[in-house]
Amino acid sequence: MEIKTFEDLIDWTRQMHRHLSRCFHDSAALNKDERASALLDYVASHETLLEKAVQEFENQADPKALKTRLYDYLNHKPIRASADSYTHYASMSFKDIAKEIFQFHDQVMDLYDSLIGKAEIPEAKSLLEDLLALEEHEAMRLSSQINRMDDL
Repeated sequence: MEIKTFEDLIDWTRQMHRHLSRCFHDSAALNKDERASALLDYVASHETLLEKAVQEFENQADPKALKTRLYDYLNHKPIRASADSYTHYASMSFKDIAKEIFQFHDQVMDLYDSLIGKAEIPEAKSLLEDLLALEEHEAMRLSSQINRMDDL
């Protein structure tokens, strides 16, 4: 997907959360490790919730911010989920799954953080700050849940 505007960025984020949700869901049924399968089920539902939350940002965002062009994204290394196939996580361990999940979310947060300082209009900066806050909050919540699951 080519990202030219903030609207494209939000849409890309939403699509990535949907893609990850499907990958986690499809891999959960195939992973023979019970803990890893439970983690995949949990993060699949978590990513679905994030997809819906990002969609709400897109629905409620200031149209001026959404149509603002994103020139600096092209200078940022493109982010890709490691999961190219929907069953990418089927043979991974609990710890490896958790590691990949956090690497992806960290990259998204780093991207938002770097773009905040480059936003040309206050509406775009505010939108990015809100998206970053959502991702940070959800990453903390996810971390807490994964740590609880790991303790079991």
